[in-house]
Amino acid sequence: MSLKARISDDMKVAMRAKDAPRLSAIRLLLSAMKQKEVDERVELSDADVVAIIDKMLKQRRESITQFEKGGRQDLADTEKFEVGVLQTYMPQALSDAEVEAEIAAAMQASGATAMSDMGKVMAILKPKLTGKADMSKVSALIKAKLAG
Repeated sequence: MSLKARISDDMKVAMRAKDAPRLSAIRLLLSAMKQKEVDERVELSDADVVAIIDKMLKQRRESITQFEKGGRQDLADTEKFEVGVLQTYMPQALSDAEVEAEIAAAMQASGATAMSDMGKVMAILKPKLTGKADMSKVSALIKAKLAG
């Protein structure tokens, strides 16, 4: 079953269960997917759906930070719930050791030795790690290796 079909099925289950918060989060995701399909006139693959979910997760995490700074815990809790729902559709996350191994392999493959080579390393890693690792942490690890 494709990821897109699984999400649609989960929406139907949430509707039958009258689970309004979950239904709302899933509808937001389906809306973002439909928007991309209409804008680009394409049928989304599982990788495209994962990229959309990854972007939505990043937005939610930023919102949580802002809401907590502003003292709006009710809104932060809503965003945290949505993160939990979206997270269920992401592939299994890689361990820190697996991420380190991927970074080392990419650095060797690209011959990266300086900060100016950062783009080459990220270009190799992005397709492999999107959805499986937090790309901002991956970027920080690469910077640390290239600087040190």
